[in-house]
Amino acid sequence: MGGEVETIGFLLVPKFSMMAFTSAIEPLRSANRMSGRTLYRWRVYSKDGGPVRASSETVIAPDAGIEDRAPLSALIVCAGIDVHLYRDKQVFSWLRALARKGVRIGGICTGTHVLARAGLLDGRRCTLHWENIPGFVEEFPEITVTAELFEIDDNRFTCSGGTAPLDLMLHMIGLEHGHRLATLISDQFIHDRIRGPHDHQRMALTSRLGVRDAKLLSVITLMEANIEEPLSRAALAASVGLSTRQLERLFRRHLDRTPKQHYLEVRLRRARQLLMQTDMSVLAVALACGFVSASHFSKCYRERIGLTPRQERREAA
Repeated sequence: MGGEVETIGFLLVPKFSMMAFTSAIEPLRSANRMSGRTLYRWRVYSKDGGPVRASSETVIAPDAGIEDRAPLSALIVCAGIDVHLYRDKQVFSWLRALARKGVRIGGICTGTHVLARAGLLDGRRCTLHWENIPGFVEEFPEITVTAELFEIDDNRFTCSGGTAPLDLMLHMIGLEHGHRLATLISDQFIHDRIRGPHDHQRMALTSRLGVRDAKLLSVITLMEANIEEPLSRAALAASVGLSTRQLERLFRRHLDRTPKQHYLEVRLRRARQLLMQTDMSVLAVALACGFVSASHFSKCYRERIGLTPRQERREAA
């Protein structure tokens, strides 16, 4: 493929992430500039060819609508917030038609949702922005989803949001045109390391919480991994060889809260993601986050967020 000019299409879904879109398209521009020749061209699409508003309220004017017949090497779906509401059968059909022609199909940020609904990820590994993984897993339990930075599975590729598409595109440019060109582009963008597909999306717990205590971090990792069926305080303490009283002191000293308070916050944070990113009922969200009833969930949610789950969902809508 290295000797051919590739044309990459970008389908913009309303409320797409501008950060993810520009992180994907700018490396192509730089590849042409740094190599001194045209390696890539690109075309930007919307369903009808009309302007598309990003989640930042910035408006982009595409080159064409999905009726366009220009040949493409790959098509990347760029999405962002509220993607769980996106149901466009014409777009899904267009994506499937491109796939049948051998066009590589990708999704960045939450574009993975669109690919899954179009039936293009069956039997494939995929990823998407870490914040949207819980909702995706609930809607598509049969699809293998990871927390990797990006996933390439034959002629499908998916990528988390933010600046991760930059690493995905640098990886692809390196495969097609050599590692030296990829590193030149990375240096041009003051990007000091090209992250690989097996890099994780999120900061380590140590950085996120600002603590280094190994036992505390181990307990919090267990909490985050056991949300639907929360572990007891005694089980958490025993997992790191502490008494429950020692565990209480550990949380107080480093986080100024009790283990119970922290665990509740972890579960409510997951619940909020599911409320905002899925069509699950309030009861289903409550059960998925370890609450025994919708009323108990609503009470805890209101105390923490200031609104009931139904109120917040209505306001977001």
